[in-house]
Amino acid sequence: MAPRIAVLGCGYWGSNHIRTLKKLDALYAVSDANRARAEGFAAEEDCLAIAPEDVLQRDDVDAIVMALPPQFHAAFAIRAVEAGKDVLVEKPIALTVADAERAVAAARQHGRIFMVGHVLRFHPAFEKLKALIDNGELGEVKYIHSHRLGLGKFHTENDALWDLAPHDLSMILAITGQPPVEVRGEGAAILDNLSDFAHLHMRFANGIRSHLFTSRLNPYRERRLTVVGTKAMAVFDDVESWERKLAVYRHAVWQDSGQWAFTANEPAYVEIVNGAMPLTRELQHFIDCIETRQDPRTSGEEAIMVLRILTAGSVIHD
Repeated sequence: MAPRIAVLGCGYWGSNHIRTLKKLDALYAVSDANRARAEGFAAEEDCLAIAPEDVLQRDDVDAIVMALPPQFHAAFAIRAVEAGKDVLVEKPIALTVADAERAVAAARQHGRIFMVGHVLRFHPAFEKLKALIDNGELGEVKYIHSHRLGLGKFHTENDALWDLAPHDLSMILAITGQPPVEVRGEGAAILDNLSDFAHLHMRFANGIRSHLFTSRLNPYRERRLTVVGTKAMAVFDDVESWERKLAVYRHAVWQDSGQWAFTANEPAYVEIVNGAMPLTRELQHFIDCIETRQDPRTSGEEAIMVLRILTAGSVIHD
């Protein structure tokens, strides 16, 4: 029998989980502190509406997707795994490393799946980029930079770094295969005391350098991850159309008589099969993990690493 999954939190992103799980025939219930909102989704998607305090204890609920304000994630996740539920927790899974560690340790202690909503790890273009890197198509990776810019959303608890950077940090960690040994951050708070712009600079033990720029007060959208290797460079641009989302630049740089020379080539666009959307692929992976008990691709341990980087990079606010 397919796992019976409840969505806890029926806000903007929770509603996406609700509709996607319905399409996967895995939506069993919805839950929200706003009872009317939960009942509206229940009527729309033909499922149960259960109060938040009850959904954690229901024997007919196998797993819970949590899309709550992040300050509530850790406490609810701990209670859920203690009640025998597998969980997928949206990012960030907590606002402190200590809370995240407690939640992940509780899941491990009770033998429950703990997956994190780093949805871009399931994007076909990123999966293809990762395959190119693993196959040596780019040579040795030397530098990674990401830009995630746009206007809004504005949160009372999360600044631009904590709200926008986890997706890119998850992708960067997947490429580097290790945590950074040095993190330097700076932010600019324009509207209130939370940063609206943030930069992270990272150095890894294997020699890779990385830079990340996020903004929620930018006039245009940018969703770009660039990887620079010794053989080629690649750009994953999620704003572009599917046929242009992943570009490989086979530029060449060399020394000639003591002087640097280079050739710049036009990008070669990598074919991406436009199949299921990343959220569909992520939730299908969660279902597979529930059924097979395999470790999720986006684990709690990875989320803890992301939180450590966010914490280290949040020390400066201009």
